[in-house]
Amino acid sequence: MQQPAYSFIIPVYNRPDEISELLQSFTHLEEASSFEIVIVEDGSERRCDEVIKEFQKELDIRYFFKPNSGPGDSRNFGMKQANADYYIILDSDVILPSDYLTVVHQFLSKNHVDCFGGPDAADQSFSPIQKAINFSMTSYLTTGGIRGHKTAKEFQPRSFNMGLSRKAFESIGGFKSIHPGEDPDLVLRLWDMDMKTAFIEKARVYHKRRISWILFFKQMYKFGSVRPILNKWHPRYNKLAFWFPSIFMLVFLISLVLLFVHVPYLFYLFLLYFALLLMLALIQMKKLKPSLLALWAVFVQFTAYGSGYLRSTILLNIYTNRSEKQLFPNLFFPWEKS
Repeated sequence: MQQPAYSFIIPVYNRPDEISELLQSFTHLEEASSFEIVIVEDGSERRCDEVIKEFQKELDIRYFFKPNSGPGDSRNFGMKQANADYYIILDSDVILPSDYLTVVHQFLSKNHVDCFGGPDAADQSFSPIQKAINFSMTSYLTTGGIRGHKTAKEFQPRSFNMGLSRKAFESIGGFKSIHPGEDPDLVLRLWDMDMKTAFIEKARVYHKRRISWILFFKQMYKFGSVRPILNKWHPRYNKLAFWFPSIFMLVFLISLVLLFVHVPYLFYLFLLYFALLLMLALIQMKKLKPSLLALWAVFVQFTAYGSGYLRSTILLNIYTNRSEKQLFPNLFFPWEKS
């Protein structure tokens, strides 16, 4: 059998419906290059093996089941089974546009990079909440383009849409057991080895994020909690901008206190910021409901991330004699040796 040009690596945990939608999108890909799909079932109770059987006549799929050890270890496992020299890592809750592989192949044919990523977008079929959260996570006014923007000088690919060469994987040993945060940690280790990353603007995926407001808060809180740990591991990449959500949260509380004592001017600045967000959301989504929900999504994102970042920073500076795994056991899977 001819070696495929690309190996798609997809960890999945209790998401057979998502895998069905993702594989359906694979069947509509333009024939840009040969590829295989490696699906790693991470100890799921609701397995997707029966779903996969429905697509095996159309797609080159290999399926593996392993005990639960988290997405990072599952991606490492999948890359060790893969046949191609270039891996493309996806989350199970994405859908591929038909031109995805064409765009990636055209870029890599002209540019050698060890790691690449593309943006996530919201398809028209998404719910208003999904569109609102997507706006909050991707807008330049909220995340500064860190998750994918053509103006970003240094792009850190995320594992919902990440390409990685076999050479890069073997050089750094793959993902670590921290979660979330395993993907920026991997990218920063690549940069330390002078390996290149790239942003492919048109290599977008539709990221469904089947999530409620409560789950979104918990996810953002974990993202905020992880960042100070990454700052400690990789101090040369620490940025003042990481404090923005915490500062936003604290200053917003101050503005409410001042508003209560009839000093509203600081609160007016927040109203101006949210007015700009609403205008941008309306321009981007062209509908009022998801645009209004986007304002709430931004508030939840900043509050959750900021509080997680602040708490994690305080604990790391107080308990200097304890390891990150001891302080934050819920942010690490136990498979990796200390």
